[in-house]
Amino acid sequence: MLIRSIETTPVAVPLTKPFKTALRTVHTAYAVYVKVTCEDGRVGWGEAVPTHVITGDSMGSITYAINEVMAPQLIGLDIRQCEVIFQTLNRSMVGNTSAKAAVDMAIHDLLGQLAGMPLYQYLGGYCKKIETGFTVSVNDYTEMADDAERYVSNNFSVLKVKVGIGDISEDIARIKAIRGRVGSTPRIRLDANQGWQAKEAVRAIGLLEDAGMDIELIEQPVHADDIEGLKYVTDRTLTPIMADESVFSVQDALRILQLRAVDLMNIKLMKSGGIHQAIKINALAESYGVACMVGSMIETKLGVTAAAHFAASQPNITRFDFDAPLMLAQDLVAGGIVYEGRVIHLPELPGLGLDDARMGLIGKEGDGGEHMVLRGFGGDSVDVT
Repeated sequence: MLIRSIETTPVAVPLTKPFKTALRTVHTAYAVYVKVTCEDGRVGWGEAVPTHVITGDSMGSITYAINEVMAPQLIGLDIRQCEVIFQTLNRSMVGNTSAKAAVDMAIHDLLGQLAGMPLYQYLGGYCKKIETGFTVSVNDYTEMADDAERYVSNNFSVLKVKVGIGDISEDIARIKAIRGRVGSTPRIRLDANQGWQAKEAVRAIGLLEDAGMDIELIEQPVHADDIEGLKYVTDRTLTPIMADESVFSVQDALRILQLRAVDLMNIKLMKSGGIHQAIKINALAESYGVACMVGSMIETKLGVTAAAHFAASQPNITRFDFDAPLMLAQDLVAGGIVYEGRVIHLPELPGLGLDDARMGLIGKEGDGGEHMVLRGFGGDSVDVT
């Protein structure tokens, strides 16, 4: 079952509302879809997204990495020798984790198809449905409270609230406004996206604890490179601290775990380079007694479907952050995971559970310049400039 071809397609879809964090503001979700075709006609799919401020990847770098560097080394290899493929992929070039993740997803899609099993079962089959929270992006505290109230009214029981912009007092005002609006029942997680210094993070978290805000966890309070700062915050607060941008590789995870610098870890396929490396990070964390969450960047349902399959397969993954497709104005993906409010159902078809025939309709029309019109599966189209 040799790899015959690897193709890339750029896609884009606007968000229903701008997504703001301490690192960036996103209006449109851009991605590169990857199609890996084997000699028997089987097709595997993957997705890479350009998150410049976290992974350093761009649409151009992703496309070049896959088409010009990875594909020539992978075409002709046998899917049944998957460890050879993953080793070749990982060594093909330094960095470029999002590009690697997309190819890795497609290979895993094919492996599940070859085994005749949904990918989550192929990887371990721990559960077949999971629950996601919904993210409240940074805005004026009244607008954030309005958004939080709307998400709770839509039956989301976990809110991930973005902070880290402006003075600490502004962040605390945002949290108090949200908690005052939604009450004590919903769980609230904070994500500072590296927006605090270690000492001010300790101060902010202490004030929130004293105010009885009942915060479940704080994600990435300090800069990604400040591992000592992470440990400083973890050692001086009661609220659990989670690493996100600090963890790309197994080596990153090992350093953090050996230092006992955090209580939890957030694994994202765009950071790890795909499922193959993500499994290793999770296993290492589990050996240290550290539970993991799996999340995503601003991705379409294709990339999130792959991440959900991985997340649902492992008992050490106890939290799930997969709301990105719910923020988009259109669903470009045929098949994959199914949302029922906050509940995500894993597909029972082999591999990722995509409809290959309809996935093949994804493409772009236009004048060949910056103007793109992307077709969806409902017969309508999204105009992206």
